[in-house]
Amino acid sequence: MHWGRQIIRRLLLGTGLGLVALTASVAVQAAAPAMVSVGVSESILRKGPGLSHEGLWSVPRGYPLQIVQRQSGWLQVRDFEGDRTWIRAAATSRTPHFIVKVPTANLRARPSTQSRVLGKLSYGTILQTLAHDNDGWVKVRQQPQGKTGWVAQRLLWGY
Repeated sequence: MHWGRQIIRRLLLGTGLGLVALTASVAVQAAAPAMVSVGVSESILRKGPGLSHEGLWSVPRGYPLQIVQRQSGWLQVRDFEGDRTWIRAAATSRTPHFIVKVPTANLRARPSTQSRVLGKLSYGTILQTLAHDNDGWVKVRQQPQGKTGWVAQRLLWGY
């Protein structure tokens, strides 16, 4: 009898620890918002989920968007200015992009404020993400020109 109780306790403890780990994993995933970018040359952001809803404005390829909810092939999204709109899910991509959220950002040769400035990026410039470093820098390619360099991530919005 004692041996049977020990097995039950171990099973319950193992199940409990597994549930804690699963819950922690789901919490981490929920904490990181799902992101997409526009995957077609241009897409219209709409007031609601469907072609019958008013088109508000269009956005170019690479424009990053945070997913708020999904509904019947449509995504409600939030952009870097906080506007909530809808886009066809088929018009999006998982290719990561950032957008410049400050008036001006320096595109640098290396991930350092001491590095040579390759160019100035203005508010709203779309950048394809190439790499991240551990010190808050992102290697990017300017769209559509193709110039590559590093930008401090705090100056950008996206993924």
